Amino acid sequence: MGVRRAARGRRAGRLSGRLAGHGRHRTAGTLAAALGLFLLALAPGLAATSPAAGKTKVVFNVAILGEGVDSLNPFLGFQAPSYEMWGLTYDYLVGYSMKDMSPEPDLATTWKTSPDGKTWTFTVRSGVKFSDGVPLTAADVAYTYNRILHGTVEQSNWLSYLQGVTSVTAPDATTVVMKLKKPVATLPLLPIPIVPEHIWKNVSASQIKSYAAAPTGGKPVVGSGPFRLVAGSANASTFKFEANPDYWGGAPHIDEVNFQFYKNDDSAVQALIRGEADFVEGITALEVKSLQSKAGITAHNGNSPGFDEIAFNTGSTSDSKGTQKIGNPNPAVLDPKFRHALGYALNLPQLISKVYQGAGLPGTTIVPPTYTQWHWEPPASQKFTFDLTKAGQLLDAAGYKVGSDGYRTLPDGKPIGTLRLAARSDSTTSLNTMDYFHQWLSDLHIKSQVSTYSSSQLTNVIYKGDYDTFQWGWYVEPDPDSMLSYMTCGQRQGSSDSFYCNPQYDKLYNQQHTSTDKATRIADVKKMQEILYRDSPYLVTAYSSIGEAVRSDRFHCLISQPNPGGIWLEQYGVYNYEHVKPASDTSACDPAPGLTGAVKTTAAASTSSKTGPFLIGLGAVVVVALVGGGVVMMRRRTTVEDRE
Repeated sequence: MGVRRAARGRRAGRLSGRLAGHGRHRTAGTLAAALGLFLLALAPGLAATSPAAGKTKVVFNVAILGEGVDSLNPFLGFQAPSYEMWGLTYDYLVGYSMKDMSPEPDLATTWKTSPDGKTWTFTVRSGVKFSDGVPLTAADVAYTYNRILHGTVEQSNWLSYLQGVTSVTAPDATTVVMKLKKPVATLPLLPIPIVPEHIWKNVSASQIKSYAAAPTGGKPVVGSGPFRLVAGSANASTFKFEANPDYWGGAPHIDEVNFQFYKNDDSAVQALIRGEADFVEGITALEVKSLQSKAGITAHNGNSPGFDEIAFNTGSTSDSKGTQKIGNPNPAVLDPKFRHALGYALNLPQLISKVYQGAGLPGTTIVPPTYTQWHWEPPASQKFTFDLTKAGQLLDAAGYKVGSDGYRTLPDGKPIGTLRLAARSDSTTSLNTMDYFHQWLSDLHIKSQVSTYSSSQLTNVIYKGDYDTFQWGWYVEPDPDSMLSYMTCGQRQGSSDSFYCNPQYDKLYNQQHTSTDKATRIADVKKMQEILYRDSPYLVTAYSSIGEAVRSDRFHCLISQPNPGGIWLEQYGVYNYEHVKPASDTSACDPAPGLTGAVKTTAAASTSSKTGPFLIGLGAVVVVALVGGGVVMMRRRTTVEDRE
């Protein structure tokens, strides 16, 4: 299913805080304070010994920005980083290729379907064991799927993959048989974490709502994945994974993976420079550019299959049928004509230039153009352009005319009031986008106010319906079915965050979901995007890239997904955690056939331990001051106040 920057074998999930911290609030004093922190932390960071220096354990330290892990329980979590934790802990029946994210074997070595498409048979690989030594069999797969089919909260994340499935059985240890009412177009895509039955059968239906699935009593979480979670809990700032030496796919080349969550990208970048982190993701295009000139670091902007949007409350309700209204949306945002008119008030090229620093493309629909066969691009006659005059004319025609006080009114003549624009405090992109939106609404004679929330706070606000608009983003899976499902009526109080409902859209969704004709299905998917574009529950603002950097003087062999041109971590699957190698391992990288562009080992930075202590400190100060200061100054120029 989709992950807010859903994924992210993972659903299209919430976009993790790619950019954190609000540039407009940053001051020279802040910079000075940050430099002070650099100096205080300098010595231990530089003293860190690289794997090449002969540490007994090879530890890969990952710096993550923004939102944290909302739950380690795969039936409860929602935020994108949670999927990363599950991917390391558990296996999936079917995985994604690194080349183009097409389905490929994981726990299932082969699969086949009956001529009528209503029976799928999977062969589960033999010899797989959970981390506590208990064998993983087809019974564990059937147990996981049946827990979803017959559960309650278990369905929220994963039912979209099992819609139409009537039964899942395991006739023997290596065979899973799935029966369906109708053919399902998305199979064999099944990126659902397979949990151990011998552990989860003791978690009742009532207990699962609060079951943490975290390490307890010094014992790691039991899973069959390439790593074992040994420390960490929901909403914690650090997580520690140990390699599973008995992993069926071969033991990883590193001993541990540690995750550290940072509140802002400046701190994460500084940690990378100091050597406290080996990898950082979610940094800005300007930070990538700065880091590309630093010895010992390799950085890039990877294409991400996701989008950012401004979303509207189209009618919040506490039930999927829409009978129990909740929240207090402004009447204007309930009207698709009002929402659509605002599409012409968005200067997307300016957003890409100023907010995304050029690392992205203006957005149109919820299926990114990366997925060429599924993406619908609006024709020129329908496509939004920045045209405040046209936006005003459309608002006038819909009855939202300028009143005697200089502000637009509702069609009944009552004041619109002040639209509430919700931004995420842990994302500079979110904050700056809503600042621009506020200004453009003002140009249209519409009052608005930007309010900031943490990602978790905003999630609660959304589900209570106490908002008019918010900014966020999604990762979209290679098959867009799950992302499309979030806009159906039945997902209200499920994965829908706009409460959008259109029976015509739902009819097309159900058609494409069971279609066995690829061309017909693609045509239906494009019609659905056209409906969404017209009704505008989302105004898609950007298809952005993700900035990443790795200490390539310490680690190499990272491969992008899709390949080439994609991202190194937070992929569909956990390929790079299994294949990344320490620089001390001089053996060739071993990417799958057809993959190219593995990160190569580079010369150590001047801040490495090979340099004398004094020179180390001096060099690091210069680097930190130049990079940190340069980044801050450059980012300050991207604020609303500085726009042209």
